[in-house]
Amino acid sequence: MRQKTALITGGAKGIGRSIAFQLAEDGINVIVNYRNSQQEAIALGNELSEKYGTRNWTLQGDISNLADCQRMVSEALAITSIDILIHNAGPYIYDRKKLTDYSFEEWNYLINGNLNGAFYLTKLLIPQMRSKGWGRIITFGFDRVESAPGWIFRSAFAAAKTGLASLTKTIAIEEAENGITSNMVCPGDIIKEWKECSIEDALTLKDVNSPVGRPGTGEDISRVVSFLVDEKSGFITGSIIPITGGKDVLGKVFREEV
Repeated sequence: MRQKTALITGGAKGIGRSIAFQLAEDGINVIVNYRNSQQEAIALGNELSEKYGTRNWTLQGDISNLADCQRMVSEALAITSIDILIHNAGPYIYDRKKLTDYSFEEWNYLINGNLNGAFYLTKLLIPQMRSKGWGRIITFGFDRVESAPGWIFRSAFAAAKTGLASLTKTIAIEEAENGITSNMVCPGDIIKEWKECSIEDALTLKDVNSPVGRPGTGEDISRVVSFLVDEKSGFITGSIIPITGGKDVLGKVFREEV
């Protein structure tokens, strides 16, 4: 069986890095996309090659920029085919802003980075997935995104991810006949260093605010991604999968913000 290759956007750090390790452990080659984290991306690629023997590359580019996406895909396909697309990257603004307080530039940055960038790369890569009759596309959302909830002070991010959830489901329907699946994972309250931690690390700590009693980790997300991109997971498509440890993440945010 031909060894598959995954493109992970924003893969140099955080949850993207955890996914890169998981997929390399599964024997999948990885293309690590980064915008500014060149040193981290190169170090990660080298570490994956040394530890798992996979072929790995780095690819600089801003997914919110169409020209960058076109260049990245051209450069990547000149080296290898891309079987798996992980839309991990997505900008977020932590400042509390009502809709009217967003600048036009901030709004466009969030919409482009979280929605349009996914459209750009998916559109550019689906044709070569179709040619092989196989492909896996994973997008990222937030808790309850499938219900199109309002999110105070996060209007642009919420609008983009809600649109992406619908797009994910539409791709699943349109591309099912071509052997391409499309699913969304929705990480819970996984913050800071926990994005790159293992489940084993989390088991040593207690989290009284989590129903499962421990913090969430990058490995919790990467294990689900690994399952979804597996050869035998073709029956799972168009799904929105919360990975929250049973925590009402958006409800917690509402209580803190209001």
